[in-house]
Amino acid sequence: MLKGYRHWIALALAALSFATNAQPLDGPLRIVVGYAPGGSSDRVARIVADKLQARLGVAVVVDNRTGAGGRLAAQQVKATPAGQNVLMLANPAVMTVAPLVFKDNGYDPERDFIAVSHVNNYEFAVSVGAAIPVREFSHLMAWLRANPGKANFGVPATGSLPHFFGLMVGEKAKVDAQVVGYRGSAPLLNDLVGGQVAVAFDTFDTVLPQHEAGKIRILAVSSDKRSPHAPSIPTFREAGLDLVATGWNAFFAPASMPRAKVELLSNAIRDVMQDADTTRKFTDAKMTPVVSTQAQTQAMLQAFRAQWAPVVQKSGYQP
Repeated sequence: MLKGYRHWIALALAALSFATNAQPLDGPLRIVVGYAPGGSSDRVARIVADKLQARLGVAVVVDNRTGAGGRLAAQQVKATPAGQNVLMLANPAVMTVAPLVFKDNGYDPERDFIAVSHVNNYEFAVSVGAAIPVREFSHLMAWLRANPGKANFGVPATGSLPHFFGLMVGEKAKVDAQVVGYRGSAPLLNDLVGGQVAVAFDTFDTVLPQHEAGKIRILAVSSDKRSPHAPSIPTFREAGLDLVATGWNAFFAPASMPRAKVELLSNAIRDVMQDADTTRKFTDAKMTPVVSTQAQTQAMLQAFRAQWAPVVQKSGYQP
């Protein structure tokens, strides 16, 4: 009799635990993205939002709040009252670079936000136009040292992560390069293909289609291992430069959000990122999905800031 009683108590506790863990969010969820629809950050947000809606049982809406390179979205999310269900999908430009280069940034990434979940990584690549007479990264560095007047690194925007990655490469390779900032990847690639700029630094997924079309050559990628999308392209380490660097997208909650709700959302996003269909959608978009806990996300952010802050500060860059 006692044994059966204990059995039913155990079942009741298990059911209670399941109900608690499966408890839906108390209303719709808004995911704020600081960039226009169609970009890589927006695509990440929409893949996750679609899966979260089914998992949480509430409407999940992506809200594109463009302006000031993503900083406007961060300023608005920072001011969110505690009762609202709002997350922000942000990248290093908003959470690492901007606080270092803007004197009045309008938010503190560590004080005003709680890291929720790291969801994907992306790599950087160095590319040359088809007319440049080099096919290996080490040869490019030698060519630039021999032709200092052509040592210009094109980047999609000044103050962007590719900008500082180019500076990092130049310093490690002992090449005194000048960074040429463009108004986006499209004009940068047009000039790279046309020969107006010799070398470009951008995200790998952005330049890969032009490489596949034979219009440019990617000489190295910044990941720790070769990309499955282009296994013939070496990493910087394989090419002779001891350098690994990646960018990322992660979800952040305003500091006003109750910790229990942050944990609920973190667990839900982690579950979503383990879904096979989510993995396929990220892979199809040539992005690397990441499954991460809150603690792992925070550790990643600290390591990232330790790697990049000295580069940004040493550059002396001011908007």
